[in-house]
Amino acid sequence: MWGCLQAPKGRRRISIPIATKMKLEGLLFVLPGFLYTVIVLGYPLVYNILLSFQNMDVRSFVRGTSMFIGLANFKALFSNPTFQLVLKNTLVFTIGSLVFQFTIGFALALLFAKRFRLAGPIRGSLLIAYMMPMSVTAMLGKNIFGVSAGLINDLLLKIGLIHRPVEWLVSTSTAMIAVVAMNCWVGIPFNMLILTSGLTNISESIYDSAAVDGATAWQRFRYITLPLMRPAILAVLMLGFIYTFKAFDLMFVMTAGGPLNATDVLGTYAYQLSFTKHQFSMGAATGMILFCCLLVVGLFYLRLIAAEED
Repeated sequence: MWGCLQAPKGRRRISIPIATKMKLEGLLFVLPGFLYTVIVLGYPLVYNILLSFQNMDVRSFVRGTSMFIGLANFKALFSNPTFQLVLKNTLVFTIGSLVFQFTIGFALALLFAKRFRLAGPIRGSLLIAYMMPMSVTAMLGKNIFGVSAGLINDLLLKIGLIHRPVEWLVSTSTAMIAVVAMNCWVGIPFNMLILTSGLTNISESIYDSAAVDGATAWQRFRYITLPLMRPAILAVLMLGFIYTFKAFDLMFVMTAGGPLNATDVLGTYAYQLSFTKHQFSMGAATGMILFCCLLVVGLFYLRLIAAEED
């Protein structure tokens, strides 16, 4: 089928195939979103990449004398003991959060996959923590792990496990535990939600057939639940890694990266370099390292998804 474009009198009308017209209309609908992505995401990303290869600070920014210095910023970062500690903190925070989030979230998903009274309301109440803004969660964390009127200290003192309040957020040995705990408080409902949706896609007839064949509960979990849950598990782990690895607001509000950089991660460290120390190029280089790490993980996840589909 063909469509015709009306032309003024005296001019020949141009016929355009319907498929071509539909394709042009589709491109016009996509164009605003594409322009928004290029302006809001593309330009800052390209500018950050260029900035990471320069020696931009306050003085060179004002004078306009920044120069291209290649990989000097990245070499300086990796030779800096503080950055090495920040990189270690990021990995510890990410892996620790993922382990507890996934384990507890999977256990809750298995629990709420069973039918019992009040399962729906309880599961819905658990999702409140996930729906709260991270800054609000961080403020709650400051109150929960506070020294004088903190909920954790008050509870431990009443039980008798401690004899004086623990300085959770001002001690280098406990500050990371506090931020990991609050991050898990947000991440566990997310893991439970995704894994529960994966469990509901497994037919009960498969479990019934395995039970008739004499399979135990552990065998049904190992040979039926885990293999069929593989796509959901991969999605939870990869998304959890991405969200946790780029964490910023939780540490910024709870501890501001302290004490003594004990809870500094790549996000907070890049912020400090750029907006506190005004070392713009060093901050941009830290942001590029964070971006590259997430890019590698994202590409790995897409490759796993493609392999699952094949």
